[in-house]
Amino acid sequence: MDFLKSAVASAISKGPPFPYSFGDRVDVDTSIWNLFNGTRREDGSNCSIFSFDVTANKSRLPMARNAVKKLRTLRHPGVIKVLDTVETETYIYIATERLVPLRWHIKRKSMSAETLKWGLCGVAQTIKFINDDASSVHGALRVGSIYTSESGEWRVGGFEVLSSMKDDEAIIYNYGSLVPDSGRYTPPELARSGWDAIKKNPLTAVDAYNFGTLIFEVFNGDFMGPDQAGQTKNIPPTMHSSYRRLVNSNPKARVSVGNFLEQGRRSGGFFNTPLIKLTDGVDNLGMKSEEEREEFLNDLDQLSDDFPEDYFKMKILPELLKSVEFGGGGPKVFGVVMKISKKLTDEEFEIKVTPAVVRLFSSPDRAIRVCLLDNLPLMIDRLPQKVVNDKIFPQMVTGFTDIAPVVREQTVKSVLTIIGKLSDRTINGELLKYLAKTSNDEQPGIRTNTTICLGKISKNLSTGTRSKVLIAAFTRSLRDPFVHARNAALMALAVTSDSFNEDDIANRILPSLCPSLIDKEKLIRDQSNKTMDIYLQRIRKFASTMADTVLPPPGAVEASAAAPRMGTPQPSEAASWTGWAISSFTNKVSSAVGEITTNQNPTPNGSANPARPSSAPLSTEPRKPPGTASASALHRQAVISPPPTSARTSTSSNANDYFHDADAGDVEIEIDDAWGNMEEDPFFEAATDASKAKDIGTANPFEDDGEPDFAGWLAAQAGKKAGGKPLPKGLAKPANGSTARPAAARAASTGGVAGLGAGAKKAATTTALKPKPAPAKKIDTAPKETGEDDGWGDGW
Repeated sequence: MDFLKSAVASAISKGPPFPYSFGDRVDVDTSIWNLFNGTRREDGSNCSIFSFDVTANKSRLPMARNAVKKLRTLRHPGVIKVLDTVETETYIYIATERLVPLRWHIKRKSMSAETLKWGLCGVAQTIKFINDDASSVHGALRVGSIYTSESGEWRVGGFEVLSSMKDDEAIIYNYGSLVPDSGRYTPPELARSGWDAIKKNPLTAVDAYNFGTLIFEVFNGDFMGPDQAGQTKNIPPTMHSSYRRLVNSNPKARVSVGNFLEQGRRSGGFFNTPLIKLTDGVDNLGMKSEEEREEFLNDLDQLSDDFPEDYFKMKILPELLKSVEFGGGGPKVFGVVMKISKKLTDEEFEIKVTPAVVRLFSSPDRAIRVCLLDNLPLMIDRLPQKVVNDKIFPQMVTGFTDIAPVVREQTVKSVLTIIGKLSDRTINGELLKYLAKTSNDEQPGIRTNTTICLGKISKNLSTGTRSKVLIAAFTRSLRDPFVHARNAALMALAVTSDSFNEDDIANRILPSLCPSLIDKEKLIRDQSNKTMDIYLQRIRKFASTMADTVLPPPGAVEASAAAPRMGTPQPSEAASWTGWAISSFTNKVSSAVGEITTNQNPTPNGSANPARPSSAPLSTEPRKPPGTASASALHRQAVISPPPTSARTSTSSNANDYFHDADAGDVEIEIDDAWGNMEEDPFFEAATDASKAKDIGTANPFEDDGEPDFAGWLAAQAGKKAGGKPLPKGLAKPANGSTARPAAARAASTGGVAGLGAGAKKAATTTALKPKPAPAKKIDTAPKETGEDDGWGDGW
């Protein structure tokens, strides 16, 4: 092989310039020619080179020269296209289009029956032209003289003995028998009488017989001799009758190739196939009428996937793209373009299809744009990222705001296809801006698809905007009146749970999910429960890793630095659900003995503030809203210790009376807001020891170094002797079994605060600053004789 190349190169160097480079040698049937793959030096394009060694084949030199002459002068689409020729005393070279021997395809059986019919139809058209129009005889028609071009079309070669019957000295008479393997393919009449018998028979007889042997060969792989002529093995049944007439032993009874072609093209004939009709009409597709174009498109739809790939790549595809872009072919034609494009390599797709696709995206034809979006998944992997981001997406975004809902919806769906080819800047900028518009679209289906789209592209969003965008979009969709939009939001939240931190889940997502738990649609309720479970598991897992408390240990802060804040639970009190709430301001009362004493609230002029009689009207001072009820008043009362000699002047035993000195209104509102109506609370119905009630007034309820412990005081009283005095009225259980109503609850039920106003608050502050001792007063526990049945007595 290397020797042959060097010999060829040496011969070229001694002869006229030949602007083609030799490549690999191609194996062919026995022939006078050697076939090489080649390239054109000027542009690197592919070609084939037929080489004839004059020195080794001097006896066949006239045949080589005849082939060169006929190839250069005989022009037909079915004939090998010649690029250049050169002849010297030592060699003859013919540069042609890139060719592949048909024998390769036949041996591999790589062509379907329909493709073989299509190829035979093309060869028949070429032989008809040679016989009828050129008045010539090919004389060497067989598989070895047929080649396929880069477009997959069958090309007729082997013109070594092609002769015009008008020439009395035609080369076929003398050299027909010198064609390699001529004995297998020679018609019977020529085998008996010699090649001069051509003159006695119809001009078409020789080529008709050889065309018949070609049919047998392409369907069966090889033709071994005259004995196989007429056998119909593997030949399509529709072709049997006409095929037998081609190989008739009587040359005058043979049908010509032209007639055979005509029979095949009749309605229902063996050449009347969608593939053949398609190739016949593709050249003038843009000039067809509406009816003809519709018929052509119907033929396209009938094509199977075994069409001749190379032909469709090279010939059909460019014509179809022209029809779509300029000839009104429409979506139907573009669908065939995509079907053919599957067979293209990435490089071929970029060269042949990508430019047309970019131009089509700017088309105002909505049908074309929807078709492009539908077929985007088929071509997105073939499109370079820069083309998609810089050229296709800017044209595609107009679909987000198109007046046609189908365009908007298809544009939203296409986002999932192109998201991988968009830059981060495009995704987090322009794309999100348009998705925000479609999430508010008037069409519920488009809103739903936008939610689904956001859920599926969540991983492509930047970490800085992901949670903010998704929470805003999904929580809004949870309130959508369209049930499937709500369901899509719930499902999107379920699959994007990893995109949110625990703070967002607890503060924003879970509260938004709660209304869906009681949605009117069972579909939503079920999905909401599933989604809620996902987030609750996440929160529980996170909470299990948190510390028990962020407060410092009890001994870490000096006792004199600051007292514990009101309402702060202490570790030792965690066992009781009421312990922290009450002991926070009464933890020192448990040690009190005797009568309870309190500051005597002076009036503004210095006189004591008498207890409000029961007949006094309730204050009309408005309540403070719950948000204003703070621990400030109670904290001041807890840390400012009143004089030990201060005494209560009221005989009330209502629990709220212990907070009147600081700010009765504030305390009452805070308790009511925190606990509700204490009238129903059994905590205040506990039995107490009345025997020690007289000692309550002498107890100091507040200390400088601690907080009041009202719960502890009640527990202490309950543990005294059973024979002691009863608790003050209002804390003891009435004899008739009814629950005593605390003053705070009674005041709350009438809508006001019990007799406390701004003056009382000011008096309390003055008393705290300038306490005046007052004699302790024993609590009169004897029941008063009155007809009232409200349990409160006349002293109020």
